[in-house]
Order: sequence, then structure tokens, then C-alpha cells
Amino acid sequence: MRITKAIENVFKNYLPSPFTIAILLTLVTIVLALLFTRPMDVGLGAYTIDVFRFWEQGIWSNSLLVFAYQMMLILVLGHVLVLSKPISNAILKVTQYCNTTSSAAAIVACTTMLVAFFNWGLGLIFGALLARKVAEHAQRNNIQLNYPIIGAAGYMGLMVWHGGISGSAPIKINEDGHIAGIMKEVSSPEILNQIPSVIDYSQTVFSWWNLVVFAVVVIAITGLFFFLGKIASPTKIDLPEYQMEIEEEKSTKADKLDSSKILTIGFGILILVTFGFRYFDDIRSLKITPNLINFFMLGLGLLLHGSFKKFTNAVGESISDISGILIQFPLYFGIMGIMSSSGMVTQISDFFVSVSTATTLPIFTFFSAGLVNIFVPSGGGQWVVQGPIVVESALQLGVPLPKAIMALAYGDQITNMLQPFWALPLLGITKLKAKEILPYTLIAMVVGSIIYITGLLVF
Repeated sequence: MRITKAIENVFKNYLPSPFTIAILLTLVTIVLALLFTRPMDVGLGAYTIDVFRFWEQGIWSNSLLVFAYQMMLILVLGHVLVLSKPISNAILKVTQYCNTTSSAAAIVACTTMLVAFFNWGLGLIFGALLARKVAEHAQRNNIQLNYPIIGAAGYMGLMVWHGGISGSAPIKINEDGHIAGIMKEVSSPEILNQIPSVIDYSQTVFSWWNLVVFAVVVIAITGLFFFLGKIASPTKIDLPEYQMEIEEEKSTKADKLDSSKILTIGFGILILVTFGFRYFDDIRSLKITPNLINFFMLGLGLLLHGSFKKFTNAVGESISDISGILIQFPLYFGIMGIMSSSGMVTQISDFFVSVSTATTLPIFTFFSAGLVNIFVPSGGGQWVVQGPIVVESALQLGVPLPKAIMALAYGDQITNMLQPFWALPLLGITKLKAKEILPYTLIAMVVGSIIYITGLLVF
């Protein structure tokens, strides 16, 4: 397809790495702050020093650094769960039903989206491994499949994740005082008084309208991939077997301790029992937080792996996933520090308010979030940069905060189908190229966009 080739060339030839983009955005933000936010009674030299101070304070914001670590754990522990034997066996069982391109594409797309709704890191790696194992199953049994369509189906979890349980924006606004914390240097006292302490999942992820939108997306995208599989031609598959679990060596007493099932399972049960006591009331009131999810996945991961050695090996294999978050998030925090302390957030919010109504603001938020995601390919980083603008604009126009924040989440996740950053782990596992899956992810992006925009207008 000519259009997908052109888009691939743009990303390959003109879009630098996400880290370089984060640096360029930092420099642009500094320049814009100096040009448009300097008080009349402050000299340029003095204000330049102030802007640099805003930047440095944002980079090392304690609360935001905790947020970065929470997001890294969500991705790593999700990957660790996929590499456990029970989930690996479940993946192998699913492949037995994937005997045509249409059935395989539909099954991979549907299951990946359902898993990603629970945890985006789990969904990302689950989809990649499922696609790879489907291809290996076809190769062993001489089944003719279109592998790029299967690979694209395995990426569909990134189209629903931000509206799910581990979505960066919904999960952070469920923490006591988080919204007020990021808005305290941005909003007026009148606006701050309107900000709730928390917005729980009953208003966002588990609201009836978000569940309806999610269900429609799952049904539509599953049907789309079934149709694409029907009309697609088979492709050649030549893959070695992907080893999801490595056998342990138990040559010393220390190795035996590392591999002790009793000790590992006992400690995992201890974590889950503590989890039950600590978070039972939060779960009952739908107050889902990053700490809740990560504590649960830590205990579950130990139980599923059955030995400390297997668990830490899986962690080691998963660590590479978080390199982008580790180094890019502080730069986004610095950008947010400049924007909030200089008053730039208020200026941008005032612009959105001036061109929007209560009906159109969620739509503008959706499209702007999709655009920002191309340059800030991280839901957490995007929430830090764009979240305060969305909150301020919504409060000024009287748009319900849950709806405005979910509009940001929808827009952020949909252009993952265009932005190949988070596809890199999938491409590495499946051995496919971005240009092979891009035609199908772009079609899914169009279908998903129609559903999300309709949902924002109707609900």
C-alpha cells in the first residue's frame, strides 16, 4: 500500500528517536516559556534562570519519579507473567484453534485486547508471543497463513490499554490528591476547589459508557481482522522455535535454594495474603492504584514461576522494555515543571477554552492527544505533559473530568497504531518489520477512531 510506505518512510527518515524528541521538546518548551510567559517586570536574564530552575525542579519531582517507577514495574511485571509456564501453556493451547488466517487473526486480536485491558505490559508481550507461536504452529503443520496480519493482530492491545485497568491517566487520578498535586501551581483557588481528591474507576474504566465503548472496539476489531484474514494471501514463514522458559541448573545448594518451590510459593502466598488485607476495601470501592496492581502481579508472578531463579531470569529478560521510560520520563517531568510554573499550562488551556464548547472539547482533546502521542510515545509521559491542560480546560468549560480524561486516554492509545515505538518489542519477538504490520494497524486505527469519537459524542 502506497500510503503505508510513505508513512513508514516519514518515521524512518525524519522522526528521530523518542529520547531525541524528548530533548527537542524540552528545548522548544524553554524557548516558548521565555517568549510568551515572561512577566513584564522581570528581565530576560533573570527569567531564564527561573525557567531553568522550573525545569530542574520538575525533573526531580519526588511524586513524579515515584510515578515513573510504578509505570516501569507495570511493564516489567506484565512481561514476567507472560514468561511463566502457566501462561506459556495457555498461549500454546490457544494456537491449536488458529488454523486459518481469518480465525488466527480474530483470535489473536480479541485475546490480546482482553489481556491488555487488564495490564498493558502483559498484553503487549502476550500478543507478541501469541502471534509468534501461531506462526510456529502453522509452520509445523504446513498451514498457510498471512503472518503480518497475525503480527498486527498481536499489537491490538495497545489500542485499548489506556482505557483499561493499567491506563496511566485513569490509574493516577485514582490516587488520593494526585490531580490537586499536579494542578496546585497551575490553577486558581476557584478551580482548585472544584478538583476531587480522587476519580475512581466507577467513573472511568468501569463506567458503563467506557465498557460499552471497549466492547464495541473489541467486537469491531475482531471482525475486522477476521475479514482481513479472509482476503489476505499467505506469506512465507521461516522461524526457529521461540523458547519462553529456560531450564534451570541446580549444581549447588545455593542454586537449589534459588529454585525452591516451597520457599517461592510460600513467599508469593504471603504477598497475596497481605495484598488481600491491605487492598480489599480499595478493590470493593474500585480504587485501583499502581501500587495495588504491582503488588498483586509481584505475588502472582512468584506463584506462576515457582522459583526465584525463574522469576529473576524473567525480570532480566524484561528489563530492556523499560529503558525508554527510565530515561525519558524525567525529561517529560522537566517539561511539565516549566509549563506549570511558568503559567504556560493556563495559557494553552485558555486557548482550548476559547475555541471549544463543552461538546467539542473532548473531541479536540482526543485529536490533540493522538498528535502528542506521536512525539511523546508514552501514556504516562503524555499524562504529565498534557493532563494539566485537559483538567484546566475541562473545569473552565464544565466538562466532566472523567470524560475529558478518558478522551485523552482514547486519543493517546489510538495513534499507537501509527507510532511504531511500542511495537518494537513485538517486532523483536515476531521477527516482522514495521512496514509489514503497518497497513493493517492503520486500518484498525481508522475503525477505532470512528468508534471512540462516536462514543465521546454519544456518551
